[in-house]
Amino acid sequence: MTLKKALFNWSSGKDSALALYKILQNPEFEINYLLTSVNQQFQRISMHGVRVELLGQQAQSIGIPLEIMQIPEMPTMEVYEDVMQKSLEKLKNKGITHSVFGDIFLEDLRQYREDKLAKMDFEGVFPIWKIPTKELIQEFIALGFKTIVVCVNERYLDKSFTGRIIDQQFIDDLPENVDVCGENGEFHTFTFDGPIFKKPIDFEIGEIVYRKYEKPKQASSNTACDTNDTSAYDYGFWYCDLIPK
Repeated sequence: MTLKKALFNWSSGKDSALALYKILQNPEFEINYLLTSVNQQFQRISMHGVRVELLGQQAQSIGIPLEIMQIPEMPTMEVYEDVMQKSLEKLKNKGITHSVFGDIFLEDLRQYREDKLAKMDFEGVFPIWKIPTKELIQEFIALGFKTIVVCVNERYLDKSFTGRIIDQQFIDDLPENVDVCGENGEFHTFTFDGPIFKKPIDFEIGEIVYRKYEKPKQASSNTACDTNDTSAYDYGFWYCDLIPK
């Protein structure tokens, strides 16, 4: 059987980690690269705020080569898609045909990804698609994964959730309107241990900072970081800085 050569869209968080774990169990696929978007200005993982050094340590521990997409601060959709297209073209030239994601239930996001991939003759793969998030988080913990909350959206959670390890107590403390996997963007994580890693990622917890994104200057500007919903800019985010050891 000819293996399907794939890249994995790696966010550094728990959904990525579990989806990667599952696709690595699939004998049809060979994961050749991890692909991650990084904020060009701050050299941190887009939306997660994790330092690029820790991202590199993850890839090294996982044992899969890392490809980084340098994305400008608050890019327009056009800029984001241009960077993505160039990255995919580069990997396509290396024989990659499939692109793997850790998405769970956002239909419009999956459709967007598949439409863009199809134009480049790539096929999208979604290993944890439509699995109930309450099941996913329990499986994640049972497998021995460990992950820390590095970013929370204040619309859903307060500062106290930032910097916490996800365990049963964390799940129990979540408000009812918050998805346990943060699939609606309620929170983001950094996974530092588990069955996909040769060794845990070592870090110290640094300061917790608050950041609010400014509304785009042009009323119709569509940014890749957020939605067309202008109310998204009425809320800020709490970030927990992780410092490599």
